Amino acid sequence: MYELSDDLRMLRDLAREFTAKEITPRAAEYDESGEWPWEIFHKAREVGLVNLNIPEEYGGLGATVLEESIVAEEMAYGCSGIQTALMLNQLAVLPILLAGTPEQKARYLSRLTEEGLVAAYCMTEPDAGSDVAGIKATATRRGDRYLLNGTKTWITDGPVASLFTVFAKTDPEAGRRGMSCFIVERDWPGVSTSKPLEKMGQHAAQACQVFFEEVEVPVENRLGKEGDGFLIAMKVFDRSRPPVAAAAIGVARRALDEAVRYAGERHAFGQPIAHFQGVGFMLADMAIRVEAGRHLAYKSAWLVDNGQRNTMVAAMAKAFCADAAMQNATDAVQIFGGNGYSREYPVEKLMRDAKIYQIYEGTTQIQKRIIQRELYR
Repeated sequence: MYELSDDLRMLRDLAREFTAKEITPRAAEYDESGEWPWEIFHKAREVGLVNLNIPEEYGGLGATVLEESIVAEEMAYGCSGIQTALMLNQLAVLPILLAGTPEQKARYLSRLTEEGLVAAYCMTEPDAGSDVAGIKATATRRGDRYLLNGTKTWITDGPVASLFTVFAKTDPEAGRRGMSCFIVERDWPGVSTSKPLEKMGQHAAQACQVFFEEVEVPVENRLGKEGDGFLIAMKVFDRSRPPVAAAAIGVARRALDEAVRYAGERHAFGQPIAHFQGVGFMLADMAIRVEAGRHLAYKSAWLVDNGQRNTMVAAMAKAFCADAAMQNATDAVQIFGGNGYSREYPVEKLMRDAKIYQIYEGTTQIQKRIIQRELYR
C-alpha cells in the first residue's frame, strides 16, 4: 500500500486536525496532572474518534484495523497517553466482537456508544505479564453463575472503567485450554480498584489494579465456550498490535519533527547543528525508522482486515515500531542536548512515553519469540 484512499485520507486529516486542536496543546497539562482526559474523550466521541471498531449498528464507526491504526498514529503524535486513554475501548471490546453473541453485543456495545462509558481489558496479573497462560484468576461454576476471584494489574483505564473484559481460569489444571473470558460490570459486588499506579510516562492513560472477590458473574456473560479464552486472547493480539505499532510511530514521528525543527534553529560554531554530519545522520536514521515502521504497521493491519494471517507481521511491526519510538525519542533528547533533559521541552516527555511500547502488548522479546516460531511454522 503506497497511497491512502480518499476516505482514509479524510479520516487521517480528521484525526490530525483534532489532535492539533484538542490533544497537543493540552498534552503537558495532562502529563503533569495525571488526570484522565474526560473532556477530550467526550469531544472525540462527538466527532467519531472513539469506539472506532464498534459496528455501526451499535453506534460505532465500524472501522477496520487499518483505520484504527491511522487514527492511533495521528493521536499519539500529540500525546500517546491521551491517545491510549481514548482508544482503549477498542481493545476492551475486541473479545466481545470476536466471541460475543448478538445479545451480548447489543447489550454492552450500545452502552459504550450511547452512554459514553469506558471499558478496560483485564489480562495482566502481578505474576503473569508476557506469560498469558500463567494467569491465576479463577472463575468457578456454581449453577447459572461463576464465582470470579483474582487480581489484575496495570489495567489501563481501570480507574474510570464501567465494564471489564476479564480472563480467568475455569479449569486451572488445563493450562491455556482452561482459560475463559467474561464481561464484568464495575458496580457488581466484589469488584474494586486501587488508586492509579504511578508510572514513568503516558500519565493520562491511568492504570490500576483491579480486584475480584467472590464476584458473581452470570453464565450469559461468558464470551464463547469454556476454555476459549486463550484463543480469544491470541486473536485479540492480531488486531490490537497493529494500532499499538502505529501509535509508536506517531511518537517516533513527533520526535523526528521536534528534532528537525530544533536542529535547524540551534546554531553552534556558526551554523545550524543540522549541518553537522553527526546530527544529520541521526535525523536521517530517525526518518528511516518512521517510514519503515509505518509500512510494517499498516501492512499488518491490512492483512488482518483482508482475512489473511498477520501474526508474524504484527509481531514484526510491534517490535520494530516500539524500538523506533524509543530510539527516536532518545535521539531527539540527544539532539536537544541539555535542553532535551528539561521538562520545558517536549522531547523529555516523548522519551518517558516511548518506553512502554517495548513492554505492553507483549515485550519486544516476546515479539521476537513469535517471529522465531512463525518462521518454522
